[in-house]
Amino acid sequence: MINLLDIRYVRLGTPDVEAAARYATAVLGLEEARRENGTTYFRSDSRDHTLAYFEGDPGDHTAGFEVATPAALDAAASEIEEQRLPVRRGTRLECELRRCADFIHFKDPSGNGIDLVVRPHHSGRRHFPARDAGITGFSHIGLRTLDAPRDEAFWTRVCNARVSDRIGLAPLLRIDEVHHKIALFPSAYPGVQHINHQVEGVDDIMRAYYFLKERNVKIVFGPGRHPTSSAIFLYFEGPDGMVYEYSTGVRSITDEANYRPRQFPFAASSFCMWGSKPDIPEFR
Repeated sequence: MINLLDIRYVRLGTPDVEAAARYATAVLGLEEARRENGTTYFRSDSRDHTLAYFEGDPGDHTAGFEVATPAALDAAASEIEEQRLPVRRGTRLECELRRCADFIHFKDPSGNGIDLVVRPHHSGRRHFPARDAGITGFSHIGLRTLDAPRDEAFWTRVCNARVSDRIGLAPLLRIDEVHHKIALFPSAYPGVQHINHQVEGVDDIMRAYYFLKERNVKIVFGPGRHPTSSAIFLYFEGPDGMVYEYSTGVRSITDEANYRPRQFPFAASSFCMWGSKPDIPEFR
């Protein structure tokens, strides 16, 4: 089994890196870390970077996860090959661009791009955001799935993810105590469906709501509260249609032995207990 320690970053292609960079700093509230080789990197916490925009196809998405050791990376590559999924080792230049000692790249059964990295870099200084959005760190992603039960089996049997809850066929998966680090949403095509950053509190959610509305940023869901994770949330649209989420108060699951996943119907009330209605295709 592949033991994922944490999610590390998301890499997104875009036809306009400069516009995406302005959004990531002035709107989303991340810190620009550096620019090199056509890629702009952003920090949201103590990690070297958690988001990277590069010049390329806006449908080209990769999510990076950390494994513990070089031996664990080699074992993961063998496990993925056993699943008959093509896997390749990163080049030295690619490792330098990702700021890690080594990595492998593959596509999950739905075609989502995944990096597994070992010894990813941390920053030697504290996070200093472009604006005070209250962000405490990058937390999770939504991934599109072409076959939710099949992909759930991949992430829970080949990898160490566990189901926290399900909304219809969509599983919310944890790899540590946090309610979910990966959420799989049925779709007709693969890709990252949304990117979540945690903020300090509900005041940051509401400040963001008014901040975004004043700047005509499209709000696609919320403010609201998820009945699954208990998180208070706000979803809004970013460059190339990517959806970003702020949330706070996410549930932790500490009693692994006695916890049982809950089944929620695929309905608006399962996404928001306050009554907010999503304008997000995979949530409708």
